[in-house]
Amino acid sequence: MQIKITVLPGDGIGPEVTHEAVNVLAAVAAKYNHELDLSTAPIGGAAIREFNNPLPDQTLESCLASSAVLLGAVGHPDFDNHPTHLRPEAGLLKIRNALGAYANLRPARLFAALAEASPLKPAVIANTDMLIVRELLGGLYFSKPRGVADGEPPAALNTMRYSVPEIERIARIAFELARGRRQKVTSVDKANVLEVSRLWRDTVINIAADYPDVTLEHQYVDSCAMAMVARPASFDVILTENMFGDILSDEAGAVVGSLGLLASASIGGRVGLYEPVHGSAPDIAGSGVANPLGAILSTAMMLRHSFNLDAEAASIERAVERTLADGCRTRDLAGSGEAFLTTVEMGKRVVDCLQ
Repeated sequence: MQIKITVLPGDGIGPEVTHEAVNVLAAVAAKYNHELDLSTAPIGGAAIREFNNPLPDQTLESCLASSAVLLGAVGHPDFDNHPTHLRPEAGLLKIRNALGAYANLRPARLFAALAEASPLKPAVIANTDMLIVRELLGGLYFSKPRGVADGEPPAALNTMRYSVPEIERIARIAFELARGRRQKVTSVDKANVLEVSRLWRDTVINIAADYPDVTLEHQYVDSCAMAMVARPASFDVILTENMFGDILSDEAGAVVGSLGLLASASIGGRVGLYEPVHGSAPDIAGSGVANPLGAILSTAMMLRHSFNLDAEAASIERAVERTLADGCRTRDLAGSGEAFLTTVEMGKRVVDCLQ
């Protein structure tokens, strides 16, 4: 099979972690006799510096001509004072919208070898394996009206809006995925305060009727945040809107040991977008200490969701698990005074396990 992807290294540690992820992809392609067809294009701050545009037309064209997109990270403090449309994050929002990727999947699983890396007690964190299904194209990040109003004192406005069809399509993704896991969906909202959340809850209940084999429960987002650290293993699939999902998935990263471990898939549109959950971390860029495992595990999600290559995806996941079981750690996973591997060394260990 031809695996045709566009790589968007982006900013900060993005180029470092995507480099290792591509090396792993190449090893998988060689092992299973696939053809890897790669294109590389700029996005975010790197694209602003070169084209004065966080998502140049040629970048988007390359992505739309591919079967999947692997993204590193976007963001840099050099652009903090730029207008909104000329900030790196604008490129990320635009590409998600252009690809139609409305369903963001963010798994958070505890690797047994990393139980000590979690801030939670081993008895609390044991068997944690959750999947956050985040609606990605609505809510506060996209809805209008939005903006900064003229006047004194200054004021700003963002709108949280969802329609029934938007909620229905993300809910179906969550229920379908739950069927292949432990048959439980936790829908997270703020229905005691927000009209949008009341519509969300009512719509999810209606969709649940089509999935009698899946258990549905509801939690307010603040209660869910507390439960995620009190009893993380009780969650299976967590279904929620854009901003709540953004926040809860970062919390999930801390729960299982490091944000650097978390992969993500943005699916539902023409082309899937895959990226580690962590940010660009410009403070450590170039120092060789970034954890590439989130990016590497994102390639496993890519093979599974965009190419239906389950065996190949599972081989990457097993290689990562074996690498960690062998005691390999990047700086974010190492204990105080414990030796750690560089970004490149960790990537090489995963490739060695694959081979």
